[in-house]
Amino acid sequence: MAIKLYDLCGADRALRFSPACWPTRMALAHKGLEVETIPTLFTEIAAIEGGGQKSVPVIADGETVIRDSFAIALYLEDTYDNRPTLFGGESGKSLSRFIHYWAESVVQGQIARMVIHDIFVKLDPADQPYFRHSREARFGCALEEAQDQSPERIEAFRASLGPFRTTLYKQAFFGGDTPLYADYCLFGSLQWARMVSDLKLLEGDDPVAQWFERCLDLFGELGRSAKV
Repeated sequence: MAIKLYDLCGADRALRFSPACWPTRMALAHKGLEVETIPTLFTEIAAIEGGGQKSVPVIADGETVIRDSFAIALYLEDTYDNRPTLFGGESGKSLSRFIHYWAESVVQGQIARMVIHDIFVKLDPADQPYFRHSREARFGCALEEAQDQSPERIEAFRASLGPFRTTLYKQAFFGGDTPLYADYCLFGSLQWARMVSDLKLLEGDDPVAQWFERCLDLFGELGRSAKV
């Protein structure tokens, strides 16, 4: 039986852009598990699997329902321990937990400032009032004013990735020669920007951009083939 993945979508339900859902999609592919992705609007989240959910991703594996991308990764690792590891051991879980929170707070926080109105444009009309109200309360201004794609903003973002860029001079992935869940945490953030905006976050010769290209090609080009 396929695992159900409730995956955030835009007005075009084939557009799956969530930076939280992409790590789960990659983790399921890494484990080689059969998955049924269910496009879900912001305004549909509360009704998932009988109700009570506040965010996606959510998976339903038979009778087991798990929310939160990192909790899902831990569940997949423990439940399907006969399949390729997402963490490479307990120390890898600790590393991935740090990357998860760094990507969620620091990286995504910067990206949001650059693409927040671009996201709004891609949303279903049913989601737009909720998104505008919640995000404008967060930013303290209109979405049109919050979005900043200035060269200074982009350069500051690129500079913030410096430690990872230096790491990539020595190895291909966070996991070394092959990716681990830590890679998917950061990949989800950059894939989010790719899915919702034409903004060029990274130059092509940047080692981070080259790492991102390698991630796009994983699992039969799962990330690259996604509709933008």
